Amino acid sequence: SGIVVMGRGAKAQRELSILFQERRVRKRYQALVDGHWTAAAAGEIDLPISGDWPNRPKQKVDHALGRPSLTRYRVLDIDAARAVSRIELEPITGRSHQLRVHMEAMGHPILGDDFYGTPASCAKAERLTLHACQIELDHPETGAPLRVDCPPPF
Repeated sequence: SGIVVMGRGAKAQRELSILFQERRVRKRYQALVDGHWTAAAAGEIDLPISGDWPNRPKQKVDHALGRPSLTRYRVLDIDAARAVSRIELEPITGRSHQLRVHMEAMGHPILGDDFYGTPASCAKAERLTLHACQIELDHPETGAPLRVDCPPPF
């Protein structure tokens, strides 16, 4: 859920695509993850990702053949009663399913993720609790800084 960006017209869409390809778009997400976050309160997850070919379109951490994948994270809150942590995630690279794979690899799958989660983590939410909450970029036509915020519904 969350923010979706599209160009109004072919030219704007092409320029937006270039911004994304050149990694000139900053995206932030919030997720509810299973368990009490035990790693540092903020940091980076640097784990290579590749396709899990027998289970496509699933992805996996693959130190031998994976492409570099970097996610910055920050713990926002821990709900001890529910054993749930709220995490802010910022993908630096843009691999398919990157945030979901990195959270699974950290031992904290995103709640409601029936692809990478466990039965217990899926039971804690009716849907995937991953939300695009902020995006920053330069407007493709004017060059003016543009920031859009959308608070998560969970």
